[in-house]
This record gives sequence, structure tokens and C-alpha cells, in this order.
Amino acid sequence: MSQRRGVSRRAVLAGITAVTAATAAGCSGSSSGRVASPDAMESVDPRATQSFNNAKDALLLQIMAHPDDDLFFMNPDAQHLVTAGVPVVSVYVTAGEAVGQNWIPGMPPPRTDKAAYSSARHQGLRQAYAEMIGKDRFTPWKKSVIDLPGGVRAEIDELTNGRRAARLIFLNIAMLSAGNTRLPQLWERPYAVMQSMVATGSPCTTVSSYRHKTLVDALAGIMAKYEPTVVHTMDPDPDYQVHDATHPKDNDYGACSDHRDHTPTALFTWKALSQWVGETTRRAGHPPRFTVNSFRGYYNQRWPHNLPTEVVDGKHRLVEAYGGEPSWQCGNTAGCGDYGQGGDRPLKNRKGWIRSTHYRYPGATVAADSDRSGRLEAYGVLGLQAVRWQESAPGSGRWGAPQNLGGGPLAPSLAAVKDAKGRRLLFALRFSGLEGQGRSNSREIVVLEQRTPGGSFKAWTGLGNPERKTERGRRVGMPAAVATPDGRVHLFVRNAGKGLSSRVREADGTWGKWQSLHGQEIQEGLTVTLDRQNRVHVFGVGRDTVHHWSQEAPGKPVRHMPLKGLPGPGGDRVGAALGPDGALTVVYRTPATAEPAAYRLTADGSGTDRTTGTGLRSFAGYGELSAATVPRRGRTDSMMVLGRAVSGGIQLTDAESGDSPLLPPTAYVPVGSPALLTDAAHRLCAVGLSPDATPWVWRPAPGSGA
Repeated sequence: MSQRRGVSRRAVLAGITAVTAATAAGCSGSSSGRVASPDAMESVDPRATQSFNNAKDALLLQIMAHPDDDLFFMNPDAQHLVTAGVPVVSVYVTAGEAVGQNWIPGMPPPRTDKAAYSSARHQGLRQAYAEMIGKDRFTPWKKSVIDLPGGVRAEIDELTNGRRAARLIFLNIAMLSAGNTRLPQLWERPYAVMQSMVATGSPCTTVSSYRHKTLVDALAGIMAKYEPTVVHTMDPDPDYQVHDATHPKDNDYGACSDHRDHTPTALFTWKALSQWVGETTRRAGHPPRFTVNSFRGYYNQRWPHNLPTEVVDGKHRLVEAYGGEPSWQCGNTAGCGDYGQGGDRPLKNRKGWIRSTHYRYPGATVAADSDRSGRLEAYGVLGLQAVRWQESAPGSGRWGAPQNLGGGPLAPSLAAVKDAKGRRLLFALRFSGLEGQGRSNSREIVVLEQRTPGGSFKAWTGLGNPERKTERGRRVGMPAAVATPDGRVHLFVRNAGKGLSSRVREADGTWGKWQSLHGQEIQEGLTVTLDRQNRVHVFGVGRDTVHHWSQEAPGKPVRHMPLKGLPGPGGDRVGAALGPDGALTVVYRTPATAEPAAYRLTADGSGTDRTTGTGLRSFAGYGELSAATVPRRGRTDSMMVLGRAVSGGIQLTDAESGDSPLLPPTAYVPVGSPALLTDAAHRLCAVGLSPDATPWVWRPAPGSGA
């Protein structure tokens, strides 16, 4: 975030339809059709399938626009990784100097000093990260200067505590550079230039100039230097937002629900990632092994809060250390934090940014199923490319090397289904254009199909986009799909209007056209499943309920079928599976609550009944939930639920049993969300991705309750 005091507001938009080309460009940096001469850059080749480098020690790289974007929007994920001993490198693109006033609520406005305010925010970060790695907040850091590609220099601060280590890199590009140039212009305009500024007391006294390519090269250089296995960044394609009395514009920029600096920072990051992969593949013969997660920004203000008090308190502890107080003796003469964020002010802020953490691309980071031999197969995205891992033998729990399936640059997760003939189909969201500078910036849904069951794959095929305009097409969500016994494959995505769009592959392999299925606004993260009659069901999280689409009978069109009796959800993707009585059941948390509840669909599909959910009463946690039906020989089937505990680790429970949650014998630290399924032997499996970008599988022992 940046401090907002004194920032001018634009007129409130009457609606999304009134967005002009200039506003859309400011919202994100769109393709404008201008003739440009940008410098050539390497990028991911969708056809490349080179093997990956060997697994390395885990490292988290975070790239943000402003000091505190990580604390508000990327935690608790970053905190859990660091606590587990994963070193972190956090890069801050702008100086965060805003209007240069370190404002203390209730006090007269201080004098303007942009260099001092930038320095105070840096000190606030040092205080927060010192606490994050288990040191005293005023522990001195090692400060030095790092040289980056393009002839630019930046400050780097370092602190270690045993296995825990933090590095903070401040590019310190002025938020408002000469000629009123800001980051959206640096992304969009071929000849834009921005300058860094020198923060008070910084060891980096050089003023560096950044063009578009300079920033991409600098970020790609940092990636090459530290070789991260996990990358966190912001939302490159934020939702459109109608601003009205209910949703005032506040700090949003243009017609989107985010800050003007967050979006181009994310776009620069994704472009740099693509360049890093392309350069490394050419130079070393293999792509780097890493996974990415993008986090929503001011989106948190627009939807119900999804974190319980226990998790919010953990986030606030670090934000409070960052905010600081004027009375603190921190050793930094320019200030001891961003005072406007000190104390309990973030908790009282009506915008509630601290009370949610939302992924831009939700869903399981690994999609798993059994192959024809009974081995688990896991599909995910490494190095922006699709990959397949295969179990060495059925039930072994050991994975072979990842097979590169290409297709990149792809968003972080895949949807995987097996059609009625047993052929695998993988669906992904591709960054089909990621150039900026007035050139292509587009997204498309793509599919990879097996030629024969268990056989080789065809080439990736583009399925287009449900949106006709490129700028709207950037807002589409992650694909979700399901195969039906009649040979069809149903594909669903959230569209730019926050509704549901679908495309159907017929039994003969031909694809129909994209169609809108209407309904109410939903958040990102679809859940798709079949009921006992093999009818398709789609669930999307709305503001006041879980929205539902289904079929009147197998083979009929999927249409919006509102459900009665479902309370408002907290904002994370729901779990859905057949309950013990065979009825389709959904499980999710209501806003700001830790324990979920389960709701059974009625026989006619028009409403729901709350289940007893005995096993969910001690299942406190946060984030997405996965559900699976486990057959029990001679007994009633069980509905098992997988999710994150408040601590960030995974836990598993029987939704009806009332037993305490099961915990894995190894402290798996999931990156993103794990998946839950039954293997070929009908044993329950949880599959996820570790911080070192390798998969893990947990099969609870027989007799453990699962």
C-alpha cells in the first residue's frame, strides 16, 4: 500500500460500461494499438519441454509495489513459510514516499519530507521482519548496496536468525517521477522513464533511471541471483469495480479494485519471470523450478472478510511493528515506522485490508488422479509451464522427476479431468500476451489433450476467451472442468462481469461456443462436481450466499439454480462431495469464522439443510477447503474435509465423526492449497506442493480415522 493522504480523487464512475480507454489503461496498462519499438526480450516458449533443474533449497521471493503490501496482502502465507525456515527476499519497487508525510492520526499534518518518509517505512519493514524471523524488532541490520542489470543500484538490508533469514531490497523508484510519470506509464509507454530517489540514511546514494526494460531486467536479475522456489507478487489483472455509495472509490485507481502501482508491479513481475525462464533455459538448457502465487490487493475491501480473528491477530502483530510509534527508539532518525499504520489503527480501518487474504488464482496447486496402473499422477505448474509427476509405484508416495508439458507462461494451477474414454485433459489460463509498451497484453484459456488413454499428449490448443475485448479478457478466472459419462467435458470460468461462462466439448471432441450462464456476482474459485445422478454442479462464492448452477437431468444444459438456506460465505473456494447419505454436500466458512459448516442439498435441488457436521466443530482454520467421499466396506461412506489449521499446516477430518482432526506425521508446509482425493485403491490422499517446489503426498494410515 502507499499512504493515501492528499491523493486527488477522480469522479465516481456510473458503471463499468462507462470505462474509457484511458481509464482502462490506468487500471492496468492495456494494449492501446500504438506503434511501439520496445526492446526485444526473451520469454517462455509455449512449445519448450526441456527438463527442469534439480530441486534446490527453498527460498521465497516477494515483489511488491510499496512497503507493507506484503504484510497486508501476502500474509499469513509468507509468515508461515518463514517460520518453517524458508529464507525470504522481499523486493519493493517504489520508494513508497507518497505525499511525504508520516501522518499520525489526531495530530496536525507533519512537514513534507519524502526522503524521510521513505526511510521511515523501510525502518518499519525492518522491525516487522525482525519479529517475523524471531529477533527483537530493533535488531540492527546489515545494510549495503546491490548492483543490478541495466546499471541501476539498490539498497539491500539483511538479517539472519539461525535457519531464518530475511533480505529487503529497495529499488526506491519514486512513485511520481519527473514529467508526472508513474508506474502505469512505465509499463504502457515505450519511452517512459522513472527515477529512483534516495531515502534518508540509505547506503545507496545513487539516483538510477528506469525504463521499461530496465525494470524487467532488474527483477529478472534478482530472480537469477537468488533462484527462488516460491514467488509472491500482486494481482496483474484486478477486477472491475463499480464505484457508488455502497462501494466508494477510496484508493482504487480507474475502474479497478486496486492501487495504480500494484497492477503494473505485478505485470512487470510476470514479464520478468517469463524472461528469467527464457534466459535460463537458453543458457543452462533447463528452466528454473519455482511456483508463483499472486495476491489480491484492495479487492479485500470489496468482499466479505475471509480470515478469523486468530489469523488477523497474527497479521496485525507484524503490521503493528511496521507502523511503529514516534516514541520508539529504533535508531533511525527519519522515523520508526509508518505511523498511520501503528497501534490498532489497521484493525479499526473500515476498509479492512488486514482482515482478508485472497489468491488471484485459487485452486489446488497440484491436481492429482490415478493412472491406468494405479499410480498417482500429479499435474501442476513449474517455471510457468505445465508439468506431470508420476508416483514410482502404486502407493509408494515417491515421485519421479517432473515431466515438462510446456504451454507457458501459465497461471499457477491447472484443471485436470479424464473423459469417458479415459483420456486426460488439462486446462490452464495462459498469459498469451505480456509485452506492455503499447503492445499485446492478453489472456486465453488453453487445453492439452491425450491422444489415447495413458498415451502421449497432443499440442496445446487455444480455447479463446469468453470476453471479446482484450482488456476485459484479462479479468477471466481460472478454468474448472468436469467430465460426464455421456462423453462431454464441461469447462467453466469466471468472466469479467464476475458471472459464469462455459464451453462444452462434445463426445466427438468438438467444442461448442462460449456461453454466459448468467447468475449473480461470484468471487474467483469455482468448485465443480457430479452428484449421484451424474448431474453437473458448479458452486461459486458470492457476497451473501453460495451461488449454484446445475442440470435438471444428465445431458441437459447447465443453468443457474439458486439454492435456499445457504448463509453468506467468507470468500474462499468451497468443498463439495457426496455425504454419507449420498446427497451432495458443500462445506465452507462464513465471514471471519474459523470453523466451517456443511450443508446438504435437498433432493429437488432447490435448497439445503445444515448437517450436524460434528467433525467440523474443532476444525478451526482458514482458507480453501477440499472434500472427498471415501467408500467404507460394510459401512456408510465418509465425507472427508481437508484444510489449513490456524497455524498454516494441513489437517483432515471426517465431517460427521466428531473425532479430533488428523495431522500428518511430517509437518507439511503447503504452498497455496493442497488437493484431496482417493487413489486407485480407494485410499484417501492429500497432495500438495512444498516450498522447494516438489510435491508431497499424505496417505493417512489405516485405522487412523480416515
